[in-house]
Amino acid sequence: MDAFKLMKELRLNYEQEVHYLPKKTGLSLIESSVQGESRISAKCRDAKVEDLWSLTSFFGYSTQTFVLAVNLLDRFLAMMRIQPKHLSCVSLSCLHMAAKVTEEECNLTPCDELIRIGQCRFTVSDLERMEKIVADKLNFKSKAITALTFLHLYHQIARSQATDRNETLSLEKLEAQLKACLCRITFSLAKPSVLALALLMQGIEAVHSEDMLEIAYHIQKHLKIGDGELLLWSERVALCLSDYASPECSKPDHRRLQWIVSRRTAQNLHSYRNVPELPTIPEGGWDESESEDSSEDGMSSGEESLSSSLGSDAEGPYFPLHLHKQRLYVP
Repeated sequence: MDAFKLMKELRLNYEQEVHYLPKKTGLSLIESSVQGESRISAKCRDAKVEDLWSLTSFFGYSTQTFVLAVNLLDRFLAMMRIQPKHLSCVSLSCLHMAAKVTEEECNLTPCDELIRIGQCRFTVSDLERMEKIVADKLNFKSKAITALTFLHLYHQIARSQATDRNETLSLEKLEAQLKACLCRITFSLAKPSVLALALLMQGIEAVHSEDMLEIAYHIQKHLKIGDGELLLWSERVALCLSDYASPECSKPDHRRLQWIVSRRTAQNLHSYRNVPELPTIPEGGWDESESEDSSEDGMSSGEESLSSSLGSDAEGPYFPLHLHKQRLYVP
């Protein structure tokens, strides 16, 4: 795509982004809410977005799926006052809606598996009903203009117009940084075009490209983004990425899924790992009657250990079926 078409598409998206922004009043109410109240708090929302990031990585979904899911979640939470107990259903509904738009149909995770791996306490019918509610309230069809939309356009423009083609500006790294920012509700208050430009400038400064930095300033001028607004979000982005890069940060994309199970289940799983081995089969000649007795004893011992530890719970493509009421743990 040539520069003229890219800039034209950029301008059209800039003019339309206002229609896909969460309501600031609603976001402010969430930020001011205290943990434990009857409404969603910022901490609760951020933890749920980290859950979505972990699930996105687990199912192999794209960054586009995650960003769209967060956009839908924030817009719905900023519009509707929901109780914390319903947040898991809402967030998983947003993830499933986003995946149906951005992922290939063959790669979609079935609803029951999504609920089971997400360790949620609701049914497929609940999930489908919530999807209809979210879609109706947001008038959602098939797309949304997000910070990722602008990040991709900015990256294309910067790469296509740079005179030094050896300059390296990793789109994958920029996407990961965007996901880190979206885990904090404060960045939902930023315009997608401004947040993406702040991230782009951070990336350009990291590779020390004066050429690309000049292009970024040209984009800022083209979209008439104020210096003060860009500086504000650039500082917040820099602080967020600094925190994210620290060793103390538990990154959702690197975090293993942790499964909450009952003590009885844990004991059963432990006993399964300690199943005694079957007796060694003698290599020489054997007495038929004696062998049948010893063989039956050995097999019954092994089968009894297996059935007492797992039983029918050994079924299922991922984990034992009795783990379907799990919840993804994020510290």
